[in-house]
Amino acid sequence: MNSNREDENQMDKYVGKRLEGRYEIQELIGMGGMANVYKAYDVIDQRTVAVKILRDEYLGNTEFLRRFKNESKAIAVLSHPNIVRVYDVSFTGKVHSIVMEYIDGITLKEYIDQQKLLGWKEALHFTLQILRALQHAHDKGIVHRDIKPQNIMLLQNGAIKVTDFGIARFARSEVKTITDRAIGSVHYISPEQAMGENTDEKSDIYSVGVMLFEMLTGELPFEADSPVSVALKQIQTQAKRPTSINPEIPGGLEEITVRAMQKDAARRYQSASEMIADIEAFRRDPDIHFSYTYQNAESEPARNKKHRRATGKGGEEDGMQPAKRKKTPYIPILTGVTFAFVLASIGFIGLMVYLNNPFAQVDEVEVPSLVGMKFDTAKSQYDAFEIVAEEHVSNDQYGNGVIFEQSPRAGRKVREGGTVTVKVSTGQLEVTLPNFTGRKADEVFSWLQDNGLIYERTNAYSEDVLEGNVIYTDPSKDSVLVSGSTVKVYVSMGPEQTFSEVPNLIGMTVDDARRFLELSSLSLGEITYEANEAPEDTIIAQDPSPSSLQPEGATINVVVSKGGESDYKTLSISIPLPNIDYEVTLTANMDGAVVAEEYMIIPNEIGGVWKPPFRGEDEVVTIRIYINHKLYKEYSLDFATKEYRETSNSPLSFSMD
Repeated sequence: MNSNREDENQMDKYVGKRLEGRYEIQELIGMGGMANVYKAYDVIDQRTVAVKILRDEYLGNTEFLRRFKNESKAIAVLSHPNIVRVYDVSFTGKVHSIVMEYIDGITLKEYIDQQKLLGWKEALHFTLQILRALQHAHDKGIVHRDIKPQNIMLLQNGAIKVTDFGIARFARSEVKTITDRAIGSVHYISPEQAMGENTDEKSDIYSVGVMLFEMLTGELPFEADSPVSVALKQIQTQAKRPTSINPEIPGGLEEITVRAMQKDAARRYQSASEMIADIEAFRRDPDIHFSYTYQNAESEPARNKKHRRATGKGGEEDGMQPAKRKKTPYIPILTGVTFAFVLASIGFIGLMVYLNNPFAQVDEVEVPSLVGMKFDTAKSQYDAFEIVAEEHVSNDQYGNGVIFEQSPRAGRKVREGGTVTVKVSTGQLEVTLPNFTGRKADEVFSWLQDNGLIYERTNAYSEDVLEGNVIYTDPSKDSVLVSGSTVKVYVSMGPEQTFSEVPNLIGMTVDDARRFLELSSLSLGEITYEANEAPEDTIIAQDPSPSSLQPEGATINVVVSKGGESDYKTLSISIPLPNIDYEVTLTANMDGAVVAEEYMIIPNEIGGVWKPPFRGEDEVVTIRIYINHKLYKEYSLDFATKEYRETSNSPLSFSMD
């Protein structure tokens, strides 16, 4: 009960407030062990974000502060589509916060609980994304150490985001504290992590194996009454074979799962990319078998077994009996003095043949699959043939130093001592974004495409950047991206124009009209005079017409009466406009002649009214109104009676097509 009150107080404290002058806290969306997560709106960048705020009770706890700051430091160096992004951090005052990408989805744990059991294709779809995220982190020297489905966010489109790097450790760091021991969720931690030993990338691989086991079987590999008991099982107990729980799991996929969950880290996949390679091979051929064997794995040191090759039966460690050499048959000695010379010659030849043995069978060895292995690991593990790197090039699917192609292919044979050539990845092609601000958008788009990146264009107003040029990008300059990442490019539409509604100036004096226009951010333009029955010095016509929308600062021309008699009358018609939210050109035609034309923005919410002026004698005329040169309405106007009526037999259809 106290916990609930504390949560409510925490929520009341921040919801509705603005942090750092820009993040408007909207609602509490998650509560963790040391921090709460809020949905917020960034009023500067105009986007929804997630703000993680350290709980007040932990502000004085140096260990929680260390973990909280460590999370921001770890994620800040990462930039991958499957890892949640950090936009901003703040460790000042009494509010410690991390501003992150807002993920609209559920945790993978929630999804597993809903589905109970996942099909292998769906399980691998999630696993591959997690492994690619981990490979990126591992390449940056970061070990997550708390991989579990609760820390994996699942989006509606099936994409995943790895979150919560709170206990991540920089693999190259020499710093280790007592709190590093056995930290993480016991159902998913590796045996070495449960024992408090040093952890590296292979600990994350073990956790991925446990998650894959859970998705395929609907069960966790180890359950017990207490976390300590679960941790002991992680160290001491072999998990069940996944197929003993779900016989529908393909054999090759079971082998992948079991290898990832090996107690001995040396027997696991040595990298995320190595596991990715096996998964990709399985997806191409679901009937594949990798022939991994782990009998007596706990009793036999890995270093004594790393050269073994699975055969399914006893015998030589490489699974092959060495071929026996064939000796050249003994050449019988011919007797007789007559053939002494021949005997000596044949004896000499026989001795050479025996010593050099040209007819002996040379051993051949089967080439294993090297794809997905670290080049250095492969060279040290296999000595029956020489492994030569043909080239080192970037590859989107494999990490730095990992083999992604080999010749001959796996399963082929080469002579013992022969050569196998390989291609080694230098990792995903990484691109550092330059500062694109002010550059032409088309040039930026071409640069992004040439560097393997995808762009999304968003138009926005800018007071400082010319129309058609780039305002900024998201991610911003100096961000390091891998090929295939998406960059949002914000392109300037120039300064935002503000429009004012033109007031009705008919009947006003020039001075009154000038002051009235200034209140609407408009100005008086050309003034002309003509004889008219209207009072002298009053405005009898204006252009643009009343109620039209014009940019601020636009000029309004007027016609002023100079009194006297006139056969001409000036009348206006109020023409209702459609609700189309469109920039249009309006044209008024009287008896075939254009008498008024102007540009207008018609607001969608209320439509609008156009009041063009018409001048004529005591006569009946036909008025036609056009929108973008398409006939919109037709009227009959009687200057003698000052009356008008719509004369369309039926409503004239109109569209912007």
